[in-house]
Amino acid sequence: MKRNTRTILAGGLLAVGTFASAAAGQLQDGEAAYFQHDYANATRLLRPLADSGNAPAQNRLASIYFWGGHGVQQDAAQAALWYRKAADQGNALAQAHLGLMFEHGYGVPRNAVMARMWLNLAVSRAPSLSMAVKLRNEVGAKMTPAQIAEAKRLADEWEPK
Repeated sequence: MKRNTRTILAGGLLAVGTFASAAAGQLQDGEAAYFQHDYANATRLLRPLADSGNAPAQNRLASIYFWGGHGVQQDAAQAALWYRKAADQGNALAQAHLGLMFEHGYGVPRNAVMARMWLNLAVSRAPSLSMAVKLRNEVGAKMTPAQIAEAKRLADEWEPK
């Protein structure tokens, strides 16, 4: 019995390792298609990974919908949905992009407090993300002290999902 358990455990670990390796390869292939502006193929490769909760795939898929073109219809609501899924997992790039979307009302209602909250989170995870730092400061310059405090409170209370 002990030998069978070890065999099953080893087989399970091998399967998990193989799946992780295949997913990493599929993510790399999706990224390569994205950078070659083959958005239709990138979407085909990234969507299953995004659906399974892969934050980098969700972030890239959101970018495809945000920009559109190259075989994929621009869709701000889909971009916001996928950025939110990745941002909820702590992906700093997705958090910065979601902040941008809330700032301008792309695919979501315009909301300076939510923009600042997501930008605060992005900057806290990636302080060298200059786009997020700049946008956070620009958003803050248009806000009241109470709005800034509310955005800070929301960011402080936020936890990854």
